[in-house]
Amino acid sequence: MGSKPLPRDSCVHPSAGGGDPTAPGERKKTVYRSLCLALGLLVALTVFQRSLTPRQFLQEPLPPTLEPQKAQKPNGQLVNPHNFWKNLQDVAAPTPVASQGPQAWDVTTTNCSANINLTRQPWFKGLEPQFRQFLFYRHCRYFPMLLNHPEKCGGDVYLLVVVKSVITQHDRREAIRQTWGRERESAGRGRGAVRTLFLLGMASKQEERTHYQQLLAYEDRLYGDILQWDFLDTFFNLTLKEIHFLKWLDIYCPHVPFIFKGDDDVFVNPTNLLEFLADRQPQENLFVGDVLQHARPIRRKDNKYYIPGALYSKASYPPYAGGGGFLMAGSLARRLHHACDTLELYPIDDVFLGMCLEVLGVRPMAHEGFKTFGISRNRNSRMNKEPCFFRAMLVVHKLLPPELLAMWGLVHSNLTCSRKLQGRVFCEMPQSPQRPGGPGRRNSTLCRLTGTQQSTPWSPGRESPAGSSQPQACLETAACAPGPRLLAVSCKVWKGDRSDYLSTPQNLPGAAVLPYPDTGQKSSAPGPPTSRSC
Repeated sequence: MGSKPLPRDSCVHPSAGGGDPTAPGERKKTVYRSLCLALGLLVALTVFQRSLTPRQFLQEPLPPTLEPQKAQKPNGQLVNPHNFWKNLQDVAAPTPVASQGPQAWDVTTTNCSANINLTRQPWFKGLEPQFRQFLFYRHCRYFPMLLNHPEKCGGDVYLLVVVKSVITQHDRREAIRQTWGRERESAGRGRGAVRTLFLLGMASKQEERTHYQQLLAYEDRLYGDILQWDFLDTFFNLTLKEIHFLKWLDIYCPHVPFIFKGDDDVFVNPTNLLEFLADRQPQENLFVGDVLQHARPIRRKDNKYYIPGALYSKASYPPYAGGGGFLMAGSLARRLHHACDTLELYPIDDVFLGMCLEVLGVRPMAHEGFKTFGISRNRNSRMNKEPCFFRAMLVVHKLLPPELLAMWGLVHSNLTCSRKLQGRVFCEMPQSPQRPGGPGRRNSTLCRLTGTQQSTPWSPGRESPAGSSQPQACLETAACAPGPRLLAVSCKVWKGDRSDYLSTPQNLPGAAVLPYPDTGQKSSAPGPPTSRSC
C-alpha cells in the first residue's frame, strides 16, 4: 500500500521503519530533522527577543540620566522610541524627583515646518514679509542646544548674570568679562558665588556661519561661559532666547536665588546690584528694572519696533521692564517659564516678558537706578559721560566696548564725587518746537534743593525768569544710596501757570537732572546756594 503525499509544512517523514542509514531514504530523513530543528530554534529565539527590549537583550540598561535624549515630534510632544517595544506592565515606575520638568535639555532635533494654513487668512496676506515669516514658524518654540554649561550652577550660586549676545560680537563679551561680568566666588555677607553666562543663537548670515561657529567653539573652550541654541540670532528671535533661557534655568539652576539679565552693550555696577539685593528674599515676586507703563504699540512701519494691528490689537502693552537690564528672583523666574509657555510668542522680547508677568499677576517694579535709555535720553547730554553718575547707578545703556572699558576704569579709579548736593539743580528739558525760540531751542530751569516736595509751580524752591511762560522743571526727589551717594533724582514739570505737573516719563522723555554748577549755567537768584547732605 503506497504512502500518502507529505504536506509542505510537515516535519515527520512518512517512513516509519528502519533501514540503511546510507540509503537515500535515510539521508532524506536526516535533512528533514535538521530543518525542523533550525526552524524550532528560530521560533524560540524570536519569542525570547520579544519578551525584552532591544537594549535589554544587547546590554545592561543605562541609568535614567544617561539614556539617549529623546526626539521631538512636530507638535512639541516628546516620544521615546524605545517605549514602542515595551508593554505597559514592563515599564518601571519613575523615581520621584523634586522637579516635575525634564532633568536635561530634551530637544535634540529641529522638526519644524511652516504653518501654511495661515496663507488662507485674508489678514495674513497684508502683512510685511518679516511678520509673515515670524508667524509661519511661531509654533516652533524650542530648539536643540549646541553649547551647554550646567556646571555653572554647581555649588552655592547667589547671583547668575546672564547676557544676551550674538555670535559676531566677541569684543563685547570680552569687555564684559574684564569688567562687570567678572565672576566672583562670594557676593559678600556670607552669600554665594556670582556666575556669568552668555546667551547666543546661530549666525544669521549663511556665509558667516561656519567661520564664526569655529571661533565661538574656541572662545567657549577658553572661558566655558556660553549657552548656544540652534536658531538664528535675529531681532524677532530674541523672544526665543528668553524662553530658552527660562527653560534652561528651570532644568539646571532651579535653586539660584537671583538672576540679572541684560544686553551686551550696557554698563552694570555689580556692587550696587548686590547692595540692592542685600535685604531681598529669593521667594518674593521681585522683577525690577526700568519699567514702562502704558506703552503703546508703534504703528509706524519705518520703526524697528513696529507692530501691525493684526498681530496686537490692544491700545497699550502691559507694564514691562526695558530689556537692557533687569533683576528677578529665582522662584519667580521658574514660574515665569511656565507662564510663558501658555502664551503665543511675540516679536518684542521685553514686551513678551511683561505679558508673561501679567499672566502671573505680578507687576514689575521701577527703580531709578536702571537707565536702559541712558542717564539722559538726550544722547549729547554731559550726564551720559559723567562717571560720578555711573558710580551711583545699577544699569546704564548704551556703551560700546571702548566706552565701557574707559568708564569702568574711571568709576573704579580714585574718583572724587561730591558728597553733598549743591543747592541748585539743573533740569535739562527736551527740545520742543512749541516753546519760545522756535524748534531746536533748549529751555532750562534752575531749581533749588530747598524742598523735596514741590506742590505748586510758584513754590519757593523754584527759580525762573520773571513772567516766563516756558515749561518749568523743579526737583521732586533726591534718593540717596547707602553711603552718602546720590542714587537718583527726578523732576516734576509744569507748563505756564498750570498747577498740575506733567508725567516726566510720558510727556518729557528727555528730562534729566544735573547737579549745579557742573552744567556751566549761572544762576541769577540772590543769595548763596544752599546744600544738603545725602
